[in-house]
Formats: sequence, C-alpha cells, structure tokens
Amino acid sequence: MTQWSPVWKVEIDGVAYTTAVLANLTIRSGRTNIYEQAQAGYVNLELLDVNEAIVPVNINSTISVSIKDTAGVFVPIFGGNVVDISLSVRDVGSTMFTQTYGITALGALARLPKALTNGVLSRDFDGDQIYAILSQVLFGTWASVPGALTWATYEAGVTWANAENNGLGEIDQPGNYDLAARSSSRTDVYSLVSALATSGLGYIYEDAQGRIGYADSTHRTNYLAANGYVDLDANHARAAGLQIQTRVGDVRNSLAIKYGNNSQHEVTDSDAASIAEYGELAQIITTTLHDSADATAQAAFYLSLRKQPQPIFSEITFDLTNPEIDNSDRDNLLNCFMGEAIALNNLPLNMSSGAFQGFVEGWSFQASYNRLSITLLLSPLAYSLQAMRYNDVPITERYNSVSPTLQWQYATIVA
Repeated sequence: MTQWSPVWKVEIDGVAYTTAVLANLTIRSGRTNIYEQAQAGYVNLELLDVNEAIVPVNINSTISVSIKDTAGVFVPIFGGNVVDISLSVRDVGSTMFTQTYGITALGALARLPKALTNGVLSRDFDGDQIYAILSQVLFGTWASVPGALTWATYEAGVTWANAENNGLGEIDQPGNYDLAARSSSRTDVYSLVSALATSGLGYIYEDAQGRIGYADSTHRTNYLAANGYVDLDANHARAAGLQIQTRVGDVRNSLAIKYGNNSQHEVTDSDAASIAEYGELAQIITTTLHDSADATAQAAFYLSLRKQPQPIFSEITFDLTNPEIDNSDRDNLLNCFMGEAIALNNLPLNMSSGAFQGFVEGWSFQASYNRLSITLLLSPLAYSLQAMRYNDVPITERYNSVSPTLQWQYATIVA
C-alpha cells in the first residue's frame, strides 16, 4: 500500500505561480490511432483565486505543468503556449469572493499548421529532411535577437547552435529511408513534416516539455531492446471502461504505395487469403520514397501487419492516487510518453488472452482536488516493430548470447 497525493507546479513564462489553487486540469497528448500523425497536445486548467490577484498570463505565454513524483521530484507533464484565458466569479461571500482563471494552452505542434514553407529539400533520409524543415521554423534567427541581449541571459550549457531553439526536440537522424528531393511548392509545415514522417514509417510527437520530436521506423524496436516493458497490473485500473476493440476497419489487404518525386511512381501488393476472408479492403499510401525497393518493402510490411484484424486497447484508466499502485508503476505512468512499451497483465482471460503488450499512442491526465488519473490508448506491439538494422545492434552484443534457434530473417530485436 503506497499513499500518494498530487503536488503541482505551474510555471508561466518560466515563473512558478503559487498564489492560486489548481482546481481542475485536463491534459491530452499523442494521437488517437496509429494510422495518423500526432496532433497538438493541450492543457485546460482552472485556478481558484480568493485574493483578487492578477495572474501574470497573456496570450502566447509559455506554460509548463509539473507534478511531484513519489521521490518528491517535480517531473514535467506538459509544456506549451497559452491560447485562451478567461476570468470569472465563482462564488461570493460576505467578506470575499472566489474567482476562477481558465487557461488553455497548446503544444508546439499547433504552430506547424500555421507556418508556411516552400519545402525545398535535397534527396536525403527521412530524419534529416524533417530536421531541415523543423529547424527553419523552430530555430530563431540571430537577426531577430534583441541587440542588447548578452550571453549572461542564457542558461549554462546553452551553445551557439541551440541558443534560439524554440521547440525542437530529439530528431532521429539520419532516419532509415531514402526520400526523394522536393522542389519549391508552398505548403504548411505540419502537412509536409507529417508526409515525410509517414514516408519514413515514423512519427512526430511532443515531449513533456512541449518540444517537437521525430521517431524513425526502428525507434521503438531499439527502445524496447534497451529498456524493456513497463509492467502494469490491470487489477489496478478502473474496471469500468476497460475496453479492447477489434475492427474490420483496421484491415488492409490490397495496397498501392506511391513513391518518387511528386509520388509519380507506384507499387502494389495484396494478400489473397485476407481478401477471400474479408473482401477487398484497399488503401493508397502516398510517400516520397526515392527507391522502388523501399516502396515494395513498405507495402509488404503494411500487409503483414494489417491483413488480419488485431485487438487495440481503446482505453484503460489508472487512478494514480489508488494506494494499490506501487511507486514504481506510479512514476512510470507520470512519465508516460508516446512510444512507451507497456505490458498489461491480469486482464480477463477473454480479453487478449489475459495479457496485452503494446505501445502508448495517446494519453490524457484528468485532475481535480487531490485526485489524478491517466487514461492510455495502446496499440499492439506488432503494429510498430520494425526489424533492427545491423548497425542498431548494441556493440557489446555477442553471437553466443542470441538464441541458437533464431533465424536471421526473423530477428526483429537483438538485445
């Protein structure tokens, strides 16, 4: 039994705000399914004030929300910029009245649909192309820095290369797929970066500080090999709403992959057995892959995953103040991120045979006074795992440490 109560910290423009009481909070991050790229996360919070104080918040103020973990260390769970502010009277008494500040903020991905680019790119790998586009948007230029600014203004450790970083996080470079060059064509940055990520079988995401990152096609495979699963007990989750879905809408058994500059080329693939069982369920996937071999390999990969329906965890909720949850699980849930590997045990036997292994795609925090819950959306393990490339295998790995019956063609992970 481990007792725990949430202790919050809200920082506005880098300054911790402690005058008001955090009454309600909702955070949503990630994506709703594995077939699309992540959308901007958001936080909606209410602050209760009884002192007629002025909360120093403005439109576009930076805001970060942190919570103390079980070791008493504040860990960030959201970062973004304010887009909506409201102030209302909540209650009136004989000597005072209570006001409510409502603040809504969006993560860094919200900036990309409103930023335009000509999108000129040379032939390169997916991670390098994505970095080239995002760095144009998220790195400030020195011409825009106030002339009176000095290096003493920056934190220790900041370098010339990243001093004006306004939201660029970890980008997997170079990536795994060779993408075609792109000529000048005006588009919004989100559409372009999403298309590049899809071409590379990767995904864009926001981290807990609100920075934009990119995970390439083998990112999850490498992470799982290095870190393993977070083991969670379904007995500690809310029973109501625990749901697994298996849908014919997830099945694809006939694919066309468009590739090349302007996606002018096409390869196709299909699975006859799946078509005979479910009927033809086709999809066209547009990429900017440079090579037909990569397009052919991607078509085979999509088919291997989606020719049969697989169960998806549409929702599972943990009350983090539940004393039955141990501190290790609680801290892992507080530090939840897109791509975290989860092994969920002790499910009813008729739900995924009592156990589910997968990756976090999206999550939401819901808080009220002295209460906090997290709801996870999980995708099946097989939907994400790409075979390691030879240079991804740890350099300390030895051949005699790998199962002697493992065939190279089936070696997805070596760890």
